[in-house]
Amino acid sequence: MIMRGKCSGLVAASLLAVSAQALAQSYPVKTVRLIVPFPPGGSTETLARMVSVKLAEMWGQQIIIDNRPGAGGIIGTELGAKAAPDGYTLLMGSGAPLTIVPGFPAKLAYDPLKDFAPIINVAAVPNVVALHPSVPARTIKELVALAKARPDQLSFASNGAGSPGHLAGELLKSMTHTRITHVPYKGSAPATMALASGETSMTFTTTTAVLPHAKAGRIKIIAVTTLQRVPQFPEYPTVAESGLAGYEAISWFGLVAPAAIAPELVKKIHADTLQVVNSSDMKSRIAGLGATPIGNTPEQFRAQIRDDLAKWARIIKISGAQAD
Repeated sequence: MIMRGKCSGLVAASLLAVSAQALAQSYPVKTVRLIVPFPPGGSTETLARMVSVKLAEMWGQQIIIDNRPGAGGIIGTELGAKAAPDGYTLLMGSGAPLTIVPGFPAKLAYDPLKDFAPIINVAAVPNVVALHPSVPARTIKELVALAKARPDQLSFASNGAGSPGHLAGELLKSMTHTRITHVPYKGSAPATMALASGETSMTFTTTTAVLPHAKAGRIKIIAVTTLQRVPQFPEYPTVAESGLAGYEAISWFGLVAPAAIAPELVKKIHADTLQVVNSSDMKSRIAGLGATPIGNTPEQFRAQIRDDLAKWARIIKISGAQAD
């Protein structure tokens, strides 16, 4: 009886493995929904549409972009966590709702590590440190020295309390022990305009938001917030090489699925998306956005989410930052 029970268990496990492999090989057999937790027109949706068009061609199935904005990405992210784990609802996740918002005291209806299966980080968008031309600093070292000489007199704009730009500023303050006033705005466009008009001294935001103003001379970019220089903008040094070793504050965007999705499906979706991200056409289009293609493994993506959660939670606690 014992031997028969063991054999039955082995047979059942083998059948499940074969079934899962067959499921992955035939996937997808119907329309796939890709949730974007932000409004149309932003970086998240732009990258989602670029990837979905290529995957739809590869799979021979339609991929529908489902914009579910609200609460800084929380609403759409929660929807993605609670979706059926069958591979037919995916989420274009981003750093804000998955690694920054969880660091604030408010309780969320999802756990970034327990409720999601990371698939692949598609791309990262570098942020820049931009100043108003009236600020007498040309480098990060000069900016830090100025901030120390004028505590509470400089200010930085962000696209909202608890946003990536807000936390990027708080990270710099914590690493330099400076006092710079945070001024939140309702979006990157008004924050950038506030800087261009001289309402604020600086901002931490994406390249796409400030480049037109930089070219027009309304603001000046002094550094990028990636660990390495950005190939599209090699003239801008990194904050890290400017004296703050380890400083990094980027915006990333990647595919995640509900946690209970079959591992075989994760492998299938990852392999196909990696092929898309690594194609010369997609690399060129991502670079055109001022972004950098990533294409890491599910394990590397999970480690990145875990590390970012710890980093931003620490910065939130140190700075006392509050979300909207």
